[in-house]
Amino acid sequence: MIKEFPFDLPDTPYSLWVSGELNDHLPLPEDFRAEIVNGEITVSPAPVVGHNRIVYAIHFAFTEARVLNRQYPWIVDTGSGTDLVGVGDGYIPDLIVLDSQICAEAEAAQVALWVADQVELAVEVTSKSNAAQDRKARPGGRQTKWSGYARAEVPYYLLVDRDPKVARTTLYSVPDAATGAYLQEEVWEFGKPVVLPEHFGVTIPTDNWRPWGAGSDRADGR
Repeated sequence: MIKEFPFDLPDTPYSLWVSGELNDHLPLPEDFRAEIVNGEITVSPAPVVGHNRIVYAIHFAFTEARVLNRQYPWIVDTGSGTDLVGVGDGYIPDLIVLDSQICAEAEAAQVALWVADQVELAVEVTSKSNAAQDRKARPGGRQTKWSGYARAEVPYYLLVDRDPKVARTTLYSVPDAATGAYLQEEVWEFGKPVVLPEHFGVTIPTDNWRPWGAGSDRADGR
């Protein structure tokens, strides 16, 4: 959700987010996180079980590939911020995939945030409270994470949409920075295995994925 706060900040929301100071100026509950989307502060509650199980399934697919092949070049990260330098946005993706060498170099340098050109694949799983900000931007409408990732030229964006009216996974590719759009997409309905591009070497089963509100998942959270 987009949140407006009735007080002045000492710097732009993006600058404060990058410096790690934004949350110090926001009266947010501890389990909420703040991001900068289209230059504006957005806040969202902590994810719920159904959301997290999907993130874990994607994480496991990459981890299994790495265990089976010691030369596997990809590594995953969850919960770290990604600075879209040049776009003026800062996201906390549900999961990102990076080259293992890039990851090792960043760890050695003790970086606090990833930057977009280090990210090969960004993953977002929608929630009822903020699904619109993850989806494809409408022509002439508010810019979203979809358009932000494209403007920052993140090569691949995997969107798992848990809306019961949608219930599908879309892989966006071929980002066009000038228009803030991905030019190609591939779609899988829930229950169909998600087959990522060959260089990832990963197929993700989705048999147990459920829309929000199904089973024990809450419909009002992430």
